[in-house]
Amino acid sequence: MTQHSVEKFGFDTVFDGDGDVLFAAPRPKRAFTADEVEGLEQQAFREGERQALGRMEALQAQSLASISADTKLAMNSLLEVAHRHRVGCAELTLACSRAIADAALEAFPQAVLKSAIDALSRELDSAPRLMVSVSPDMIDGLTQVLEDAAQAIGFAGAIQVRSDASLPLAAFTLDFGDGAAAYDPNVAAKRVAEVLTAALASEGQHAEPLLPVTESES
Repeated sequence: MTQHSVEKFGFDTVFDGDGDVLFAAPRPKRAFTADEVEGLEQQAFREGERQALGRMEALQAQSLASISADTKLAMNSLLEVAHRHRVGCAELTLACSRAIADAALEAFPQAVLKSAIDALSRELDSAPRLMVSVSPDMIDGLTQVLEDAAQAIGFAGAIQVRSDASLPLAAFTLDFGDGAAAYDPNVAAKRVAEVLTAALASEGQHAEPLLPVTESES
């Protein structure tokens, strides 16, 4: 059997046994004074103003959120552009440096070798001999250069020069018994490029701004 909920009937006016009114529901007011009308208008105006301000605040919050999101996207794009610019500048600088270094080594292939002997003066001080291996293109006149360099550091041992076709121009190896040293411009350039690439990759997009903001701009 289906049961239906029964809503209790409410009377607007309730009388007692003597006919006196026990309860009378309030009736909507149909007539208002001028002051009451003005009060209602002000109340309606305030309510409308409150609702309008609420909608404006909501729109403002949405606009600020949208601006913030767009700004983040723009900043990310600028950081990517700045990073690519740094990488491009670094690669260009490295290429220019390599070109200048190659030209210098080609013009003065023995300069690095003389610098190496000078830097190894303490190690060579007690060495009985010095074995030098260089590119065949560096053999001519190298003996006199080595003797002058050895005399400058006080090296009194024997110097032997050997041609090694596997070495590029300006490359060399030094063997002085208790130690050895070597230089290859191609290997050195590769190491510099690897270090620079690793530094750029580690730095990523967290580097300092390309154009720092001054106090007048902030």
